[in-house]
Amino acid sequence: MGRAYQNRKESMAKTAGAKTKVYSKYGKEIYVAAKNGGFDPDGNLTLRRLIDSAKKDQVPTHVIERAIDKAKGGGGEDYERASYEGFGPGGCSVIVDCLTDNGNRTWTEVRNCFNKTGAKIGSPGTVAHMFEHQAVFVFEGEDDEAVLEELMMADIDVTDVVSEDGKISVFCPHTEFNNTKVALHETYPDVELEVEEITYVPQTDTEITEEHVEKFEKFLDMLEDCDDVQNVYHNAVLPE
Repeated sequence: MGRAYQNRKESMAKTAGAKTKVYSKYGKEIYVAAKNGGFDPDGNLTLRRLIDSAKKDQVPTHVIERAIDKAKGGGGEDYERASYEGFGPGGCSVIVDCLTDNGNRTWTEVRNCFNKTGAKIGSPGTVAHMFEHQAVFVFEGEDDEAVLEELMMADIDVTDVVSEDGKISVFCPHTEFNNTKVALHETYPDVELEVEEITYVPQTDTEITEEHVEKFEKFLDMLEDCDDVQNVYHNAVLPE
C-alpha cells in the first residue's frame, strides 16, 4: 500500500494547479475550520493540522492569517462540503471533495468534468466503500516493525505500517491523526514527516491502460481548474 500510495500522490502532484489554486484551497479550509471550531490552533486541532499542512506546502503566512481574520470578522461566505463519486477514465474509482457556496454551480462543473472525459458520475456511496478515511504519515526509515510496536505501546489504533524504498508509511483512522503525530514526535524527536494528512486511501487499485492515460490526466486537470474542488481521491495507477 505504501509505495502505491506515494506513486499516486506523485502523479496527482504533477497535475496540480498554480500556486494561487493552492493558496485558495487552504484559505477556504482554514476559514471554515476557524469559523466552525475557533481561532486558536491550540484549541482547534483541525485548524492546527491545516496550518501545519499549509506551511509545509509553502503557503505564505499572510494567506493563513487573512483566512483566520476573515473568520473572526464573522462575515464572508458560508461554505458547505459537497462530495461527488464516480468512475473516471479507465474505470478507476474517484471521490471529488468540494467546498461550495453554490451547490448547483459546483454539481454542474464537476459533472461536466466527468461527462467531457468519458467518465461516469454516480450517486452517493457509489465508490466510497472502496476507500478508507485515514490519517497517513510518511517519513524516512526502514524498521516498520519497531514503529508499529512503539505506536501500539502508545495506544494508537494503527491500521498498517509499511516500509518501502527507505520510507515508512503509517496508516491509522483519521480520528487518530493528532495522537499519532504526537506519538511519532515523542518517540522519534528528530523525525521529519514528509506526509502528514487525512485522506481517503483506496483499498484496491485500478491500473490505467495507455489508451486512457490522456483522458485521465485531462479529467484531473479539469477538476483542478474548478474553484470549488478541494481534493480529488482516486485508485488509479498509471503505467510506469
